[in-house]
Amino acid sequence: MNFENLNANQKEAVLTDSQYVRIIAGAGSGKTRVLTTRIAYLILEKGVYPNKILAITFTNKAANEMKERVNGMIQEGSTVSISTIHSLCVRILRKDILTMGYPRNFTVMDADDQKAILKEAYRELNLDKQTYSYASVLDYIANNKAASIDPDRAERLAVGFKGEMDKAKLYRYYVERQNALYALDFDDLLLVTVKMFKRYSEVLAKWQKCFNYIHVDEFQDIDQVQYELIRLLAGTQNNVYVVGDPDQTIYTWRGADVNIIMNFEKDFAPLHTIILNENYRSTQMILDGANSLIKNNSYRVKKDLYTNKEAGEKITHYTSASEEYEAAWIARKIAELHSKGTEYRDIAILYRSNYLSRAIEKGLLEEHIPYVIFGGVKFYERAEIKDALCYLRMITMNDDLALLRIINNPKRGLGTRSMEKLRDRSKELKTTMYEVLKNESDILGPKNRETVKNFVQMIEKWKKEVDETSIDKMLEKVIDESGYRRMLEENKETERIENLKELINDIGSFMINFPDSTLDEYLQIVSLYGETNETERSLSVQLMTVHAAKGLEFNNVFVCGMSDGIFPSDRSMQDGKKGLEEERRLAYVAYTRARNKLYLTDSSGFNYVLNRVKTTSRFIDELDPSTVEHLGVSSKFQDPHEQPLFIPDDEFDFEEVSAPVTPKGKKGFKKGDKISHAVFGEGIVLGVEGNFVQIAFKFPVGVKKVLATHPSLKKLVS
Repeated sequence: MNFENLNANQKEAVLTDSQYVRIIAGAGSGKTRVLTTRIAYLILEKGVYPNKILAITFTNKAANEMKERVNGMIQEGSTVSISTIHSLCVRILRKDILTMGYPRNFTVMDADDQKAILKEAYRELNLDKQTYSYASVLDYIANNKAASIDPDRAERLAVGFKGEMDKAKLYRYYVERQNALYALDFDDLLLVTVKMFKRYSEVLAKWQKCFNYIHVDEFQDIDQVQYELIRLLAGTQNNVYVVGDPDQTIYTWRGADVNIIMNFEKDFAPLHTIILNENYRSTQMILDGANSLIKNNSYRVKKDLYTNKEAGEKITHYTSASEEYEAAWIARKIAELHSKGTEYRDIAILYRSNYLSRAIEKGLLEEHIPYVIFGGVKFYERAEIKDALCYLRMITMNDDLALLRIINNPKRGLGTRSMEKLRDRSKELKTTMYEVLKNESDILGPKNRETVKNFVQMIEKWKKEVDETSIDKMLEKVIDESGYRRMLEENKETERIENLKELINDIGSFMINFPDSTLDEYLQIVSLYGETNETERSLSVQLMTVHAAKGLEFNNVFVCGMSDGIFPSDRSMQDGKKGLEEERRLAYVAYTRARNKLYLTDSSGFNYVLNRVKTTSRFIDELDPSTVEHLGVSSKFQDPHEQPLFIPDDEFDFEEVSAPVTPKGKKGFKKGDKISHAVFGEGIVLGVEGNFVQIAFKFPVGVKKVLATHPSLKKLVS
C-alpha cells in the first residue's frame, strides 16, 4: 500500500499493532481516511479476513461512505461489516433472538409507531396528551428500560403519586402492546442484545469470535449502553480501535458521556493514544481562534489544531442594533459573496436554537436568497407537520398509521368503537383500513355512512389530481379541502398555521432542486430529513442548528445569535461548569465547520426570551484578539439602558428617494431626519423604501418600518 498521502500521526494510527488504540481526531483531521486506510491495511498487508473486521458508525450516511472508500481501496467486493450500531444489533438479533422468546421476524418500531401505541394507550386509559406529552412519556419509558425497571416495579415506585402512576400505566400498556406485536423500539435493539449477551455466554462467545478487529467511529458520542455492548463484543482477545474527539462531545442531552472516551484506558489497558491534530479543512486563522476558545475547557485531551494552508482572513464579528439588522447584514454579505462567484450551497448559517431562524429567514427572503432549513427532528415532529404529511401519505400509500392519525383530525365524529371495528375488519380481510372504508362504507353504521363516504371521495379526488398538480399546490389543496386550515384558524393557532406555510416553502425548495420528482419521492426524502445527505445536494444556503451541522463543512459559515444566554444558552449555564464546557464545545464545533471564512454575529437591545438586555457572548470574548475583527455597533461597553440610534452607513446605505411620496399636508422624509411617533417616541430615519420609512427608536422599541403617511408620525425641526 502507498501511505504517502498520510501525515506522520495518521500513518502511525494506520500501522499500529497495539491491541487497544484510541485516536483523538481533531475537527477536519482526516479521521475517515485513517479509519478506511486502517481497514484496508489490515486486509491487504496483515492478511486479516474481511469478515473478521467490524466498523461501527452512527449514521447510515457515514456507513455508506466508509463502505465506498474501503471497496475502492481493496478493489474487490468487501465483506467487512460496516454499519450503524442499531443495524448491527438487528443483524445479531435476527440470528439469535429466539433465545429471548422473540421470533426472528420481529418488527422494528420507529418514532411514529411508538406514538401510535401511546395514542391507543391514552385513549384506553382516558389520559390527556396535553398533560403527558408523547416526548415525556417516551423518555420515561426509555429511562425505565435502561435502568432495568419493568412495569411492575415502576408501578410500585409510583404508589402515592398520581402523575407517576399514570406514566407507569402507560409504560405497562406500551410494553404489553410491544410484546403482542413482537416489536422492538430503537432502545430495545441495544438493551435486548446486551441482555442476551449477559444471559447466554455461548451466544456472546459466538459473536466475539466473529469480529477480531472492532472499530468505533465518533466514539465521543456513545452512551453507557452502547459502550457496554462494545465492551462485551471485545472480550479479552479482540482488538479495539476507537476514534473520537472529546472537544466535540455535544450530545450529552441524549446520553453521550465524555467520560467514556476520556477514561477508556480503565477498561482497555495498555492503551495506545494517537492525536490527529493536522487540520485539512480550515485556515490557520480560524483554527487559532477555535484553539483559543476551547482552551478555556479544563476537562479535555490537550491538543492544538494546525494546518499547512495559508493563514486566511480574520474571523469577522459583527454586532447590529437589532435581530432584524443582524439578519439583513448576513443576507447582504451572502449576496455579496454570491456576486463574487460563491455558490449558495457553500454557505451555512448556524444557530444555537431553532427559534432563531425566524429573523434570518426573513432577511434572506428580502434579499431573494434561496435557502433550505435543515429541519432538525423537531420541525417534522410538530403535530401539524405530521398531520399534513400523513394526509399526503394517504394519497400515495393508504397506510394504516397515516389513516389513524388524520381520519378524525379535524373531528369527524368517528369514535373509539368505530375505529376498533374498522381495525378488526381490516385484520380479518388482511387489507388496509382504508380499503375497508372504501369498499365497505356501511361497516361503521348508518350514522357515519355519509362521513365515511365524503372522506373516501376526498382522498380519491386527490389521487386523481396528484399527477397533474405540483406538490406544494397539492398540500395547499389538502390543507384547505380537509378542513384542517379552518380548524386551526378557528382555534387561532397562528404559529401552527405558520409552520404549515413553512412546510409548503420546504416543498417549494424541493421542487426547485428536484423538478422531476414526485410526491412519493418527496415523502421518502422527508423521512430522512434527520440525515444531512439531501441537504448537502441543495443549491441553497443551508440553515441549521449547530447540533445538526456536526460532521459538515462549508466554505463560509455564519454563526448568528452570539449573545450570552442564547449561545451559551441560559439553561446550560444553570448547570454550572459542566454545562458551560459543553456549550463551549458546541461553539468549537460551530467555528470549525468553516473552511475559508467565519462570521460571528449578535445584536444589541432587549430580548424578550431572556427578559433582559443582550450582551455579546463570552465565546467571542474568549477568542484570541489577533484572530478576530469587530464591526458594527459595539455592545461590550454600551450602557445597557440605551439603544444605539445609528447604524453604520457603509453597511446600510438605503436608497434615498429624491422626491419621496409626500402625503397631503406633510413633508417627505429622508435619511437622517429626526422624527416623533405618538407611541414609539423619538427616532432617526435610517432610510426610505417606497411608502415606508425605516426608523431607529430608543430602547426598548428598536428599529421599526412605519408607513410614511401614518398620522402618528411627525418630522421634528432640527
